[in-house]
Amino acid sequence: MMNKRVVITGVGTVTSLGIGKDDFWNGLLGGRSGVRRITRIKDQLQSACKIAAEITDFDPLKYIDAKHAKRMDRFIQFAVAASNLAVADAKLNMAAEDPTRVGVVVGSAAGGFDTIEKQFRTLLEKGPNKCSPFTVPMLIVNMAAGWVSILHNAKGPNSCTVTACATSAHSVGDACRMIQRGDADVMLAGGSEAPITALCMAGFASARTLSTRNDEPEKASRPFDKDRDGFVMGEGAAILVLESLEHAKARGAYIYAELAGYGLTGDAHDIVQPCADGEGAARAMQIALTDANLRTSDVTYINAHGTSTTLGDRAETVAIKKIFGEHALSHKLAISSTKSMTGHLLGAAGAIEAAVSVLAIARSSLPPTINLDNPDPECDLDYIANNARKNIPVQAVLSNSFGFGGHNACLVFKKLSE
Repeated sequence: MMNKRVVITGVGTVTSLGIGKDDFWNGLLGGRSGVRRITRIKDQLQSACKIAAEITDFDPLKYIDAKHAKRMDRFIQFAVAASNLAVADAKLNMAAEDPTRVGVVVGSAAGGFDTIEKQFRTLLEKGPNKCSPFTVPMLIVNMAAGWVSILHNAKGPNSCTVTACATSAHSVGDACRMIQRGDADVMLAGGSEAPITALCMAGFASARTLSTRNDEPEKASRPFDKDRDGFVMGEGAAILVLESLEHAKARGAYIYAELAGYGLTGDAHDIVQPCADGEGAARAMQIALTDANLRTSDVTYINAHGTSTTLGDRAETVAIKKIFGEHALSHKLAISSTKSMTGHLLGAAGAIEAAVSVLAIARSSLPPTINLDNPDPECDLDYIANNARKNIPVQAVLSNSFGFGGHNACLVFKKLSE
């Protein structure tokens, strides 16, 4: 391990709150919900849940030529768009880079559900000869990373992480490790998800994990609130540009924050339920803090996993108390779940929330947990209820991501210091 320092120099986001980091950030600080009645699949939607954080203004042709776009599932299109935005934000001239020193780690939890459903209908209705020859490369999960690599001529490490809702936090952390050990100078890392499909929605609804507050979509995602009734599906992507500190400085790049710590653990407990005592999540937080060489009191803000499920929110609260103790109990530690506004982007959630974390540091503001009107007595920490906090020095941020199967990933970002 060469232990090179790693920094974030570019942020690209595609979300229901806006496309591009500025619209996204303004939506978060304004406490705006991106949740609405589903429109894309309303004729196919048979589940009890009729709402999601759907992106209604995405035009892939702004980022991808028509020929390529036709060969991509929606989740791939999101990833390519987010990567283009991130590279532009970093002012990274790919033509001037050694392509073998630029890598990609982009993951997805679900992959091309839209393609799977459309092509299966074609198979049943028209026969196998009418299925697209691009069916497989459109649906397989690694193809977002593949396309990002191809379109940016990134010939370095190329990988795809799949760990359910921890996917893109692992992607960012794994990309960091690749730079630290000298495998690359630059990495494009994150995740993408397009799960608003009839089958995906039906599966989650059947498991009773989705909110059915269909008449009040904007109020449906309410992490840590006593009246929460499940999470709200979201779609979109986030890609971060990671660089070694020396590489970023050499080209005069703007630096949002340093990625200082990464912790990953397994619950070894249940395929969907977290440990009630938060043991695995707590260990991941501690590992990340130790990796960052930070004390608990150094952390200003936690971007919580906070899905708006009863068990998940309570387990995360227990885990935070276990690690942060008095720093959390005395409300000196600010915490929020931005899923209250973006919905839950499954495999893209960790990267979206990593973007929130670095923007909080760079812009000295903390986004709220909206719809937190009646706090769960068992979720009694400072969850930044309903209103953003601005003009606050943010020194270090912990971002939590926990996935089905017991996958836990925590990232620590801090303000760059010499």
